[in-house]
Amino acid sequence: MPELPEVEVVRRGLARWVRGRTITGVDVIDPRSIRRHALGTEDFVGNLEHATVLDVVRRGKFLWMPLAMENPAGTTPAAPALEMPRVALMAHLGMSGQLLMQDPAVPDEKHLKVRIKLSPVDGMPEQLRFVDQRIFGGLFVTSLIPTVDGGPGGLGETPLPEIAEEASHIARDPLDPHFSFDAFYRKIKNRKTGLKRALLDQGVISGIGNIYADEALWRARLHYARATDTLRRSDAERLVVAAQEVMNAALAAGGTSFDSLYVNVNGDSGYFSRSLNAYGRAGELCPRCEATGLRSVIKREQFMNRSSYTCPVCQPRPRNGRW
Repeated sequence: MPELPEVEVVRRGLARWVRGRTITGVDVIDPRSIRRHALGTEDFVGNLEHATVLDVVRRGKFLWMPLAMENPAGTTPAAPALEMPRVALMAHLGMSGQLLMQDPAVPDEKHLKVRIKLSPVDGMPEQLRFVDQRIFGGLFVTSLIPTVDGGPGGLGETPLPEIAEEASHIARDPLDPHFSFDAFYRKIKNRKTGLKRALLDQGVISGIGNIYADEALWRARLHYARATDTLRRSDAERLVVAAQEVMNAALAAGGTSFDSLYVNVNGDSGYFSRSLNAYGRAGELCPRCEATGLRSVIKREQFMNRSSYTCPVCQPRPRNGRW
């Protein structure tokens, strides 16, 4: 499953290529990939054709493109970025979904599901293709609703106080400029659970998956079983900074790609997996301890049907920890 940095890499690439362009045609090759659009293929296509893509927005791992619909006179607004969109194209990447920008001359991929044709712009590909081998992801048109806090719905190029309805229940993520540490700290202190379980709770903080939870906890020198109601404010601040640092480092490398199916809009994979300090390093020396002359080995433990990786020396298990 792509994590937040992977989705942000895709968002930035899409914003560069599709923002401000009009959708001139839509081909649904496999209706299973728009199954979340309850009104079917005809309605899906009808909502997209002749619409202008205003932006590409992300909250957590949710990704959507606000749309400006063609007005009754048959033309798009002169300044679509200033229009308040009411609908958006939502993209769910699932396990293997890819959004690729390509020219019509490029042969169709084996697992092509949806082709979206865009108004021509010199030097830019004219098609956005959704490719999905495992068919867990998909596209659908959704409503946009006002944000509860009045801030932008998510991270985008043109901040608008609306959010895709399906993403409205999740908290802001650590890379969101409107992320509130105070709100995060209140939520995490009110939980009576283990720290990693809280980090994976999208209602507390969004966008942190298993990989980046382990990496942020390692950087912050905190154990995943630390009881959240015992967390000091300074501990929580250190953890948020660690999450921001590790995600920004992953963004600089193009994301963390363990699966050859994950690529960005240009078809390139991420390389941050080579820089991980804890996740997937079971049996290897902890780099922080090794730098100080200690020979502590990263330990792997079962956690919520997944794995957690910690250093037993610089991330000691608390006496009264919680899962």
